[in-house]
Amino acid sequence: MDILYLLIPLSAVLVLVILGLFGWALSRGQFEDVEREGERILDDGRVIVEGSQESRKGAPEQ
Repeated sequence: MDILYLLIPLSAVLVLVILGLFGWALSRGQFEDVEREGERILDDGRVIVEGSQESRKGAPEQ
């Protein structure tokens, strides 16, 4: 019975820590684009070239 005086407050603190970490992850934007990460594993490994790099055509600089 005495162990309950320890376990109940510890479990309440653990729940508060977990909720705090979840809130922190939400505010940092960790869950904003979950579809892209799910599709990334299906990508065939092609590198996406940005628009600024597409304009460079011709011989590479030395």
